[in-house]
Amino acid sequence: MRILLVDDEVELTDPLSRVLSREGYGVDVAYDGRLGSEMASGGDYDLLILDWMLPQRSGLEICQELRSQGRTTPVLFLTAKDTLDDRVLGLDAGADDYLIKPFELRELLARVRALLRRSGAIDASSNQRLRVANLELDLENQLAYRDGRLIELSEKESQLLEYLMRHAGQLLTHGQIYQQLWSEEEQPSSNVLAALVRLLRRKIEAKGETPLIHTVYGKGYRFGEGS
Repeated sequence: MRILLVDDEVELTDPLSRVLSREGYGVDVAYDGRLGSEMASGGDYDLLILDWMLPQRSGLEICQELRSQGRTTPVLFLTAKDTLDDRVLGLDAGADDYLIKPFELRELLARVRALLRRSGAIDASSNQRLRVANLELDLENQLAYRDGRLIELSEKESQLLEYLMRHAGQLLTHGQIYQQLWSEEEQPSSNVLAALVRLLRRKIEAKGETPLIHTVYGKGYRFGEGS
């Protein structure tokens, strides 16, 4: 799935594009409205993430032009404009969703997934369940199943397990996991992640079962049957 990100704030755009890439999306970036408009019109994208205020051409104008061409690509606005009139203007221009800066990364990723499901770019039913080896995660109900054994999960345990399963086989650093599970405002202590991993291991790795969460000492964790 391909996403076009158009925003002139490099300090936001560059890390955001890296996060989206880690989530498995193909990401193209433009830093001004003129180039963003050309790329949006000429590219085959599944989602457009547009800043409202851009050099040379606004995100609002890009969205209006695409809709006038009959293009139905989902559009998510990122903007500091937070009045009701601004939101109405953006939606009337053809935007599908609207996120006020500053925002939490988890919320943006959730809105991206929702827009892609709504557009049919990803299948809604299959996206609600993940499977790695003999472990299955039911995202909607915060439940896991391993060889028929039902495992109840807390919200944070489910979020951690989802992130690990979506990146099975990859080394996920402590910093990446903290960024994914907690906002900057929450700032948990350094031992919170280790404690959460211990709790999750007890639930998904019963006695005699193959370990799935592997510690990479000093760096982070890797998920899967191999070490």
